[in-house]
Amino acid sequence: MALPISHPARSADHLRSYALPVIAFGVIVAVLYFGRVFFITALVAVIIAFILDPFVTVLIKLKFPRAVASLLVCALAALVVYMAGVGLYSQVSSLWDTMPTFSQRFGEIEDSVLQHISKLEDRVYMVVVPRRQIRQEKKVEPPPLKSSRTRRKNEPAPTLPAATPGTIQEVRIHNDENPVTAYISARIGTFYQALLMASFVPFLVYFMLSWRDHIHRSFLHFFRGGDRVVAARSLRGVGDMVRGYVVGNFVLGCMLASLSSTAFRFMNIDYPLLAGPMSGFLSLVPYVGLPLAMVPPLFIVVAAGGNVSTVLAVVAIVAVLHLTALNVFYPKVVGARVHLNPLVVTFSLMFWGFIWDAAGLLLAIPLTAAIKAVCDNVVSLRPYGRFLGD
Repeated sequence: MALPISHPARSADHLRSYALPVIAFGVIVAVLYFGRVFFITALVAVIIAFILDPFVTVLIKLKFPRAVASLLVCALAALVVYMAGVGLYSQVSSLWDTMPTFSQRFGEIEDSVLQHISKLEDRVYMVVVPRRQIRQEKKVEPPPLKSSRTRRKNEPAPTLPAATPGTIQEVRIHNDENPVTAYISARIGTFYQALLMASFVPFLVYFMLSWRDHIHRSFLHFFRGGDRVVAARSLRGVGDMVRGYVVGNFVLGCMLASLSSTAFRFMNIDYPLLAGPMSGFLSLVPYVGLPLAMVPPLFIVVAAGGNVSTVLAVVAIVAVLHLTALNVFYPKVVGARVHLNPLVVTFSLMFWGFIWDAAGLLLAIPLTAAIKAVCDNVVSLRPYGRFLGD
């Protein structure tokens, strides 16, 4: 006999059916938040493995064993990272040596901006306030402030006794501690944990590449019958999507970095090997890529005292490269594999950015697209995949 809708037992079942998913979602969010260092490290290793996997495949086609091919590719990747780090270090060192000049230049720019703002405020005040009221305000002088303690005309101002080291009269005027050192010392535990996890990345990448076939077969053994086919199809879809997204963005970033560095070098902008890669890869950030890509070259140009024509040329070059990559190359290389509607992308950036900060913003789209790939291959989850898609 079916229970009526208003029956207490049926109401409790409905509440239980809604409460369990909410509790499970809360537990998952808590685990992702408190274990973010572990999950970010694992996902970074997975992304690097996807980037290097095509090179391993090429060596395997040349009759190299997978273990040897993975070791060679990882060694070459480490060498490339080392060379890039040396070049980046030399550029940053040169920039650090000229920081006093940059600080002076930015101080002058700040003073000029403040003067223009003050003049603008005066002009707005003259327009808004009637001139008659302004003349009256000039005639009326405010009374002098009275102090509770007055001195005689020729009485000298009181002086404090000389402070001696080790006494309570000693006053510290300013703090000589370096802000960078203070920031690192305040977060030394976080830095140590991040460095500890980062040291596992090379090993994770190598084992993911060399044991890929074994991991794939072992993962499918968790499923039986038709579920194994669905799992294999889902895993293939996730792999193709993530590989296409990661490798496509990496190729576009390298292309934008090389073109930007070449253009900045022809324009005689300082530190082109630093500004070019930063501008190229920042251009790939969703929504705010264009203004972020302009920050590194404009910072160097303005600090070096560049004129208005140079600033406009930099803005034009960055805008042309960004719009060309976004509208011409991105749809062909990346857009064909990632089909997410803009609303879902925005919410995913908000969610993963809240959970994992800056790393979440970089990993939000591939994670959401991987979830969509799983939903597309599981029959019961296909409505969610259509909701996430475009």
